[in-house]
Amino acid sequence: MSGATPQSAQQEKSVSQTAKAFAAQSPTSGLAPSTIRRRIPGVQDVQIDILYCGVCHSDLHQARNEWQSVMPTVYPCVPGHEIVGRVVKTGNAVTKFKAGDIAAVGCMVDSCRKCASCRAGEEQYCDTFPTLTYNGEDKQLGGVTYGGYSESIVVDEAFVLRVSEKLNLAGTAPLLCAGITTYSPLRHWKVGKGQKVGVVGLGGLGHMGVKFASAFGAEVVLFTTSPNKIADGRRLGVHEVVVSKNDAEMQKHQQSFDFILDTVSAEHNLNAYIDLLKRDGTLTMVGAPEQPLPITVFGLLMKRRQLAGSSIGGTRETQEMLDFCAEHNITCDVEVIRAQQINEAYERLLKSDVKYRFVIDIASLQ
Repeated sequence: MSGATPQSAQQEKSVSQTAKAFAAQSPTSGLAPSTIRRRIPGVQDVQIDILYCGVCHSDLHQARNEWQSVMPTVYPCVPGHEIVGRVVKTGNAVTKFKAGDIAAVGCMVDSCRKCASCRAGEEQYCDTFPTLTYNGEDKQLGGVTYGGYSESIVVDEAFVLRVSEKLNLAGTAPLLCAGITTYSPLRHWKVGKGQKVGVVGLGGLGHMGVKFASAFGAEVVLFTTSPNKIADGRRLGVHEVVVSKNDAEMQKHQQSFDFILDTVSAEHNLNAYIDLLKRDGTLTMVGAPEQPLPITVFGLLMKRRQLAGSSIGGTRETQEMLDFCAEHNITCDVEVIRAQQINEAYERLLKSDVKYRFVIDIASLQ
């Protein structure tokens, strides 16, 4: 005989509930309506009815198993790690949330909580790797975790974040990835007043880098290969827009930057940006090009420059970012879509045809 026995089926029912979702069943299937399991909230859990979920480029990569060499996708796959919703239920030991609160979940739903990184509040660098919001190991129900393209989610209180009701909630959702991915390095390298800061690329990440660097008081210069991004860069508050294909414009800024944030995932010339740094300046990568990029080491040696990388932020820093955004009314520029438009949105994402983040209105799942 195969399948669950009546007793095991009853046990599964007692610890789980069902939720509507949009899932990919294979690398080529696209996303379609599905039903998934969510755990019944434990004593430290928060159950959230999801209102909005941002669409990250990594969602597309994972849904299509394009990272199979380092992070193979397990199907069905329910993407989504930019989640904003309303708390509907909490466990008995939960102290920070109550039913009715607006809450958020980002890229992680757990970590080992014991290593030096976790103890320092930097769970994103957990020695044993954090449990990702989707396609991570589900230690409660088995299989893998399912993300925010669904009507609800249950997460340990330690990985749930508070959201101010003053913020536009659709525009808040992408802060949980695009926002913290740019906020974290700008804070780590202490970007602020009196500094000249470059942002390379004006997409989902780049436009948030511009907003944060400007809010921190820096002089911000946008680098783009697209002249049609000039007007939008200025609208977002940059002091200058440089078309990086123009050698004369690039030359004008040699050795003048304290910090440059590179958000580009396509192949491009890093040496051109290293040459723009002052002595002790830093070029930090948050974009992840698929192929290795050549580096001229002398560009680093001669001015003691640094080439660095940064991931997302930990829960503590992500909460700090959300509070900062509430205080300064900062959200992402978004295009809200229905869940049924997600496959079309993925195709548009490949063409960079969005300003600057798609967000799913989860009410459309009903």
